[in-house]
Amino acid sequence: MSEEDIEEIIWQGKFVTAKRKGKWEYVSRSRGIKAAVILAVEDGHVILVEQYRVPLGRNCVELPAGLIGDETEGEDPLEAAGRELEEETGYRAAKLESLGEYYSSPGMVSESFTLVRASDLTKVGDGGGTDGENITVHRVALSELKQFLERKRAENIGVDVRLLLLLGSQLI
Repeated sequence: MSEEDIEEIIWQGKFVTAKRKGKWEYVSRSRGIKAAVILAVEDGHVILVEQYRVPLGRNCVELPAGLIGDETEGEDPLEAAGRELEEETGYRAAKLESLGEYYSSPGMVSESFTLVRASDLTKVGDGGGTDGENITVHRVALSELKQFLERKRAENIGVDVRLLLLLGSQLI
């Protein structure tokens, strides 16, 4: 086995592990934890969340998301997505469908997430998250999304890259 094939753990925390393999340094989720990202689009509107993100030092607008199996080992991705959607947004989905596994930033992070489409939504609570997450829920018309994100940027709010999938050809 060459030095290029050896994976070295530089540092490990409860949720994140910094690694080196050959000349590459990257980050992975600890304990094999993955994430679910929820695409909740219905009646021409999308459900988004805004919350403070420590690495950015500011709020960020995102699709609802959460960890799979961080508290219950072997948790089903769709079950986790439904739980996170309700905790963060107050919406419950009658139907959850996996749209596949994707990678966040494959040059730096090995983390993957399952993209889940949520439909047949019912508002069952206020959302806002748990444990002091302090999440603000936004229900945004898709036809107004570009302007909404421009306003958020003007307020110095970050925008998660996954929102590009909703902007699509509006950027071309």
